[in-house]
Amino acid sequence: MRVRCGLAVGVAVMTALGVTAGPAEASRGHRDVSLTSVSNPRPQLVSGGDVLVRASLGGRDLDDVTIRLGRDDVTDDFVPQDDGSALGLVTGLEEGHNRLELKARGAGDSLWIDNHPSAGPVLSGARQLPFACETQAFGLPAAESPTCMLDGPQVTYRYRTTAGQFRALADPAQVPADAATVTVAGETLPYVVRLEQGTIDRAVYQVAGLYAGQDPSPTGPERGWNQRLAYTFGGGCNSGYHQGAGTGGVLDDRFLSRGFVVASSSLNVLDNNCSTVISAEAAMMVKEHVVETYGEPLFTTGWGGSGGAIQQYSIADAYPGILDGIIPGVSYPDPFTTGGPVTDCRLLNHFFDGSGSDFTEAQRTAVAGYPTYSTCRSWELTFASRATATDSCHASVPVAERWDEQTNPDGIICNSAVQSVNQLGRDPRTGFPRSLLDNTGVQYGLAAFRDGVITAEQFVRLNEQIGGLDFAGRLVPERSAADRLALHRAYADGLVSHGSQGLAETAIIDHRQDLDLAGVGADIHTTEWSYVTRARLEERNGTSANQVIIESLPIPQHAVLADAYVIDQMDAWLTALAADDSRAPLARRVIDNRPGTLSDGCYLGQELVHAELTYPASGPCAATYPVGANPRLVAGQSLPMTQLACHTTAIRARDYPGLSDDQVSRLRAAFPRGVCDYDRRGVGERAPIAPWLSYGSDPDRVFGPWPVRG
Repeated sequence: MRVRCGLAVGVAVMTALGVTAGPAEASRGHRDVSLTSVSNPRPQLVSGGDVLVRASLGGRDLDDVTIRLGRDDVTDDFVPQDDGSALGLVTGLEEGHNRLELKARGAGDSLWIDNHPSAGPVLSGARQLPFACETQAFGLPAAESPTCMLDGPQVTYRYRTTAGQFRALADPAQVPADAATVTVAGETLPYVVRLEQGTIDRAVYQVAGLYAGQDPSPTGPERGWNQRLAYTFGGGCNSGYHQGAGTGGVLDDRFLSRGFVVASSSLNVLDNNCSTVISAEAAMMVKEHVVETYGEPLFTTGWGGSGGAIQQYSIADAYPGILDGIIPGVSYPDPFTTGGPVTDCRLLNHFFDGSGSDFTEAQRTAVAGYPTYSTCRSWELTFASRATATDSCHASVPVAERWDEQTNPDGIICNSAVQSVNQLGRDPRTGFPRSLLDNTGVQYGLAAFRDGVITAEQFVRLNEQIGGLDFAGRLVPERSAADRLALHRAYADGLVSHGSQGLAETAIIDHRQDLDLAGVGADIHTTEWSYVTRARLEERNGTSANQVIIESLPIPQHAVLADAYVIDQMDAWLTALAADDSRAPLARRVIDNRPGTLSDGCYLGQELVHAELTYPASGPCAATYPVGANPRLVAGQSLPMTQLACHTTAIRARDYPGLSDDQVSRLRAAFPRGVCDYDRRGVGERAPIAPWLSYGSDPDRVFGPWPVRG
């Protein structure tokens, strides 16, 4: 079911005004006591049957109050804290509404909690089927589809050797002689790691943290934990239908050695699940479990590259509060913006391998915009298949059950948009997800023509013959046209990262490892994408001061230096932000607390040179780190690249000096509806409805922004 936009906006306004929308959001306090959900600040989104709650006692002793879950007295589950409050892990929640009540002489409070199954879904909506379980890839018992859930977690231990390897450890009390040590908060400990694995939200989750001789507790201080959580995300983008055989990675020395707890989920790998909504739900549910195991972190930092960067940017914007700061590597803004140039490269490759074979390599590069045309070839070898019906199906999807237009028109579709059907809907004529791919008015090679790199005839012929993709991702002579309803929904639901929601209130260090010319051929992770996101921030918020870009080369020396720098700087940034008790808006506080030692820069040799990074590249970093374009930017799209499909304008001959009358006529025939007018917003483009959209049993609810700490 779709979110009904009118009602959703109304609920969002009510939330902003502090008006509650139902019993699950009600907490009515009297005088000086209160109950607050800690493990999930949104008590209507709790899962798994338990929740960590803070009871503020107003100076009373815990013995002077009574806390009940329904009729059950749960006061003994609460533990006094140094600040005078009490923390309690409340278990035994029933599915649906639960009422927690605190009573004291002359005072009281109640907290309504909505509990959801640990298998989910909580907010992502109807589940994709079939769904293959892969728990055994993690050394866990086999699970049954479609929930793929196990009864409980598995805890094992690892230690890190002095040679820098993680090895299995049968007994954490017996530390091997070759174990390294680590120092956290001035205490030196054996480098032993507790690794927990289990299932949440149909995914396998992993949580790793230093082990200091005792099991973690959510109500007491934990030795070896610096009160920080790192959440990791994995790359790719694919259709799903399986649980996933890996996570974003949690045995990460960069974080564990600093005392972080590290968490991730197999549905936080975009190649297992190309839905940022599902990824947000999985991260929310796993984080809730981490808090119920270790306690509340001071802040949560996101980490991951490529598809892992997409998830960070998208979750921070559309589901703010899960991540406080993000460190996206080799980033893209979102899957659907990226899909345009990916499809363009597929079309260009087909043209240049056929009737466009007379274009030189330099001309092809100018049309594509990248530093080398090899990037377009790389897209063909990697992700171009994701637009097709079945070319990227996971091995768990039986061939006989896959879609075929003639023999199995109701079969399984494996394009990358299929996991967003709860947002986009399906085309009733084809059964495929409503498409966002569009090149109707795109003038391929426009800048290359105007710069004199390609001839007038080449420009006209290219645009006459480029073609498009049909609903099944097949090359066809006609250009692609996006579904108008899909465009409206993609913008309204924040699937196209907007930048004005949670992203405006998020600390961002975009680590751009420069892979534009990496290796023999170019890599798909080109640098212009970092500046696309920056341009969106500036366009939406009037500033991009909450985003810092750090450029480095793909060499080991830079990897070590850059990783350490961005992690430590983000830690300093979020530590200062957490300590800021001013009443300024969060977006302002994020900018104000950015460390003075943190600014744009690039590594030249072993030195980080601080300099403003711009598009096009300028200054001391430009020679080592040139920034290219992509086919849409060459075609005249502006840097924010927010128009998935453009409004068009008629072709005027005076805009094409050098074209003959016949060539102008041919160009008009190639663009019967006109060419892109990038001075206008895209077709269906609008601001998102609100953050925290739900696609669950009550799809009209919008939960509004997370409570702001301090």
